[in-house]
Amino acid sequence: MARNPSRPLSPHITIWRWGPAMLVSILHRITGGALSVAGLALLMWWLAAIAGGPAAYADFAAAIQHPLGIVVLVGVSWAFFQHLLSGMRHLVLDTGAGFELNTNKTWAIATVVGSIALTIALWANLLGAIA
Repeated sequence: MARNPSRPLSPHITIWRWGPAMLVSILHRITGGALSVAGLALLMWWLAAIAGGPAAYADFAAAIQHPLGIVVLVGVSWAFFQHLLSGMRHLVLDTGAGFELNTNKTWAIATVVGSIALTIALWANLLGAIA
């Protein structure tokens, strides 16, 4: 079939003006993939360490208590909260609510802010900053 040059092309990502809803949508996909790969890898390593005995678990514990290990755990926990809140947002959108521009923008921003706040609260609690 011959291409008709007078027909417009589909809008490309460079044409759209970026907004919070686009960011949250992309983050939802990225965090889902990260949780599938990194989260599952950490879970399998933890289970293998438990099954491997005290020495294997000590190696695992030493690795996750290293500053780089804590950075990975903070990243995975943020990905979890971001994916959770974004999924809840999508669940509400699936009911047909929240498609008004201002409401959608507010919920998208709340998703990002909420995931950061929940991650900070979790790690402040885990590291003993909250009594």
